Amino acid sequence: MKLAFDFGITNTDIVSYKDGEMNFFTFPSEEISEEFIEKLLVHIKIKISDVEVIAVTGGKSSDIKNVFRGIPIVKVNEIEAIGYGAKHLYSIHDSKYLAVSCGTGTACVAFINGEYSHMGGISVGGGTLQGLSNLIIGKENAEEINNLALKGNKDNLDSLIGDVVNEIGTLYPEITASNFAKARYENNFLEQDISSSLSNMVGEVIGTISYLNALMIDVSKIYFIGRTSLLDIVKNGIDKRLELVNISGEYKKNREFGNAIGAIAYLNAST
Repeated sequence: MKLAFDFGITNTDIVSYKDGEMNFFTFPSEEISEEFIEKLLVHIKIKISDVEVIAVTGGKSSDIKNVFRGIPIVKVNEIEAIGYGAKHLYSIHDSKYLAVSCGTGTACVAFINGEYSHMGGISVGGGTLQGLSNLIIGKENAEEINNLALKGNKDNLDSLIGDVVNEIGTLYPEITASNFAKARYENNFLEQDISSSLSNMVGEVIGTISYLNALMIDVSKIYFIGRTSLLDIVKNGIDKRLELVNISGEYKKNREFGNAIGAIAYLNAST
């Protein structure tokens, strides 16, 4: 059996691989240590004797020793984990593609000429959504924020193109002109509307940085991984931005485990 650990800021994701089958687990992150790894193995009920190799990525995983209880540890660069994860998850065979990892922050990785390159990252992501939500409405749970956002209407806080100008090029009237602009004049808004506006704003920022990178390398699809892309209103905000330049976003099941899947794929490709 092969194991992969992705030590994220918020979650630690684990993927086990045996006989071509993957299983997925996730736990709240703690300080990376041998004790934490051992604790996780107990939780997922995997015997150390059944593990032949462990891949680690994310966080400060490079600080871990190269051997754990006699098991070799392979350290996978996070950029390669993202790239390999998207390639495996989406069965990509293109010579060039863009993968975007939506986690606590956001990272864009391009595969060009047989190599993975970090196109840049932004500090806006799921951590931003949870942090701002906690500050404004006292709610930091991503699922709770998402459920509220689904009931809300962002347009009660956001100014749209159609609200402020007649026409800007080919932009549609319903495109956001300014997030939270209406909050300049009052502060009596419903929690669900605030959640909707926050989630949409994070999605629009991710969508914008994603399509700019896609345009830069001349691809028409973007392959998303990461837990933040599971949030409905965030995903909608991403897609609305991609539509502006006729780029499609791809979203597949288990994409929240993309980096750990990538670490397994890296092992399979190199061992």
